[in-house]
Amino acid sequence: MNFRKNKSLFLFLLPGLILYSIFFIVPTINAVIYSFTDWDGLSPDFNVVGFDNYINIVTNDSIFLKAFVNNIKFMLFVLIFQTVFSLIFAMFLIKNTKTNIFLRALYFFPTILSSVSVAFIWTFIYDPSIGVLNTVLDSINLGFLKQSWLGNQDLAIFSVAVTQVWFHTGQMLIIFVAGLQAIPKDLYEVADMEGARKWDRFRFVTWPMIAPSATIVMAYTTIQSFKAFDLIFAMTRGGPNYSTEILATLIYSTAFRSFEFGYASAQSVIFMIVIALITVAQFRLLRASRVQE
Repeated sequence: MNFRKNKSLFLFLLPGLILYSIFFIVPTINAVIYSFTDWDGLSPDFNVVGFDNYINIVTNDSIFLKAFVNNIKFMLFVLIFQTVFSLIFAMFLIKNTKTNIFLRALYFFPTILSSVSVAFIWTFIYDPSIGVLNTVLDSINLGFLKQSWLGNQDLAIFSVAVTQVWFHTGQMLIIFVAGLQAIPKDLYEVADMEGARKWDRFRFVTWPMIAPSATIVMAYTTIQSFKAFDLIFAMTRGGPNYSTEILATLIYSTAFRSFEFGYASAQSVIFMIVIALITVAQFRLLRASRVQE
């Protein structure tokens, strides 16, 4: 079907383009503009401050730096464990048996829950007094491991990260299953004829063939990790002592608690740049690994 000959086909793209412009392009442009101002989000007037917001963020904002480091910790933990677990589960559940289909649905179930519901469930699990986790540790004589999982500044960000892994591993599992099922069986037969071991089969057949799926999983997981605002806000509100503050929650606090919309806009612009750079780096690394294979 030729778009040049039938220009009316572009009308089908128009609703999506309008919505995308209203909810993404226009707000992004506005954020960039306001990032050079001291707008408080309420007053009709504001002053242009140039690059002062950006300079202050980079040189004098220790909370932003802490939120950025927390975000990197959170992202790396979720990226590693969520990718590994979803791939392992997918390899075990690749066949379309009734049991496997049921288990896929079971693992996918948390994904359809709201973030707030998941936050309440895991806040109860982590409760230091009546929480399921500490109760189980007590029952198996591991009481010495009991913690205030969300109150410990060193553990809180990783405790929330575990919740995020539980929340979305089933979603990534489905993507890997689709990728694994698309691999031609002939490749494995040839590998077997060549005497390839299980690790060699995975390294030289499975991994190169599911690299596109892995790229999607890793990019989506990274973006999810940087945008885990609702989960962290519902579980810890960024505490204790900013130990679970990430860039998304910090931007919210700056804009809607401190009413520094101009400064929050500068933070959000840096936030978008960071996500873009990390995502591009992931694509290049995965592409390079495929070329080497």
